[in-house]
Amino acid sequence: MKTVFINGSPKKKFSASAYFLDVLKFFVKGKKVKETLRTPSDHERILNTLKDADSVVFCLPLYVDGVPSHVLSFMKKMEVFCKENSLQLNVYVISNGGFIEGKQNQALLQVFENFCKRSNIKWCGGIGIGGGVMLNVLRIVFLIQAGILLLNIVLSGVQFSNWLPMDALWNFVTQALMITFFNLGVFWYSLRMGIALNKGHLCGNKYTRIMIPSFIFILFADIFFVIISFFEGGIFRGWFSKKI
Repeated sequence: MKTVFINGSPKKKFSASAYFLDVLKFFVKGKKVKETLRTPSDHERILNTLKDADSVVFCLPLYVDGVPSHVLSFMKKMEVFCKENSLQLNVYVISNGGFIEGKQNQALLQVFENFCKRSNIKWCGGIGIGGGVMLNVLRIVFLIQAGILLLNIVLSGVQFSNWLPMDALWNFVTQALMITFFNLGVFWYSLRMGIALNKGHLCGNKYTRIMIPSFIFILFADIFFVIISFFEGGIFRGWFSKKI
């Protein structure tokens, strides 16, 4: 069984889509091929990869309640390619947005379902994830914490011959469990999709989100995006520009 995983994020590194694909890949058996879809130059390579594939998984961000334009242009070519080559693909989708409501991705999943009908391929379902940006930030924070833990172990070992600093280990385990809890919905539905994918079955459309109360999410999201705006000039961009 061959499964093609298509990362539809326009970001080159550390995208939420890449993270969610890696989670799903952990539960999928057989040959796994990962592709990145960012520009038209990627189209032909990915289409050729689909020729002998059994399943394809799209993972992409939600843009204005819909599919990003660069992915739409690929879908148009893929529709023709599937018909001309009589492909029998099982299609799964993981969509994530900055909104906390997973159901915000419903319209995007409907677009893919209609696309499958037009392309004569099998729509098998998708996962709509809310709070994808924050989950991705937590993933990056976890990697940083793992690096800090390693540094603490080395420093503790060199200075005090203590290669098992319990305080640092306990702090890391606590943070890891907390991040795991926030991701529980993603892990659960990725497991279910992986099981369905391995059998070539339908998984239906499922919706989940980061596992924190909405009022806390909104507070931290506001703080995060204000900070990002300062770093990228977003708060002041356009205030003094010439208006047409």
